Amino acid sequence: MIKLAAIIDGKALAAEVEKESLARAKRLAEKGIVPGLATLLVGENPASQMYIRLKHSACSRAGIRSENVLLPESSTEEEIIAKIQELNQREDVNGILLQLPLPGGLNPQRAMMSILPKKDVDGFHPLNMGSLLLGVERLVPCTPLGIIYALERLDIRLEGAEVVIVGHSNVVGKPLAAMMLNRNATVQVCHVFTRDLAEHTRDAEILVVAAGVPGLIRKEMVRPGAYVFDVGINRVGDRTVGDVEYEAVSEIAGAITPVPGGVGPLTVAMLLRQTLKAAEEQTGSSQ
Repeated sequence: MIKLAAIIDGKALAAEVEKESLARAKRLAEKGIVPGLATLLVGENPASQMYIRLKHSACSRAGIRSENVLLPESSTEEEIIAKIQELNQREDVNGILLQLPLPGGLNPQRAMMSILPKKDVDGFHPLNMGSLLLGVERLVPCTPLGIIYALERLDIRLEGAEVVIVGHSNVVGKPLAAMMLNRNATVQVCHVFTRDLAEHTRDAEILVVAAGVPGLIRKEMVRPGAYVFDVGINRVGDRTVGDVEYEAVSEIAGAITPVPGGVGPLTVAMLLRQTLKAAEEQTGSSQ
């Protein structure tokens, strides 16, 4: 009988974070501080609307005040930046999140850079990214932070661990590589130009896949006993699947995240942590 991998339950871990976050929010409330998150949604992309609802629901459970600013799909880059600058000036808004992608081929870079670094709860501002590369983790991208949190909760030693990341985006791959290096892991980053992907992935004690390609990672590409984090969210017919062939890889991995229910809930949970961290630092109430 084949022994299947342990499931890394992102929902259960996220619930723990929400409980911890609620306790932190209550401590702030005792000082008259209500942490606040503002999300900015441009247009009516159904997937983006769903993600916004999930984030606001989590905030409500964790004692964080949240609001969504909706701008029309026809908004210009200047109009988006003007709205961000309004939020920058508000003392009741500790965190600002610009929901991506933007419609109409708008480049989000300038808009992201207009968010004050201290309110950049997505961790994408160059100042926050630069600090991360220097080993000073301030506000960092939520998905990599969620993966680090899960590994720490699982008592996985990162120092010296062989980590392979598939995908080198600014959202997941690059910041996660930096965070792993900050913890003295040995890191390989693979991408679309990597010549022999399987040769690298089989090295991984910890394998993180964020390529956006359904079923990219097959059983024979995984080291026995590896911890596999599937960041992919892909629609195939009427199903949501990851970048990993879940059933097959579960036969060889030591532990694996499901899709959905794995990395996604952790990402939202880390947004709560980042918002609370921003509120504590802005009000001089850090733990």
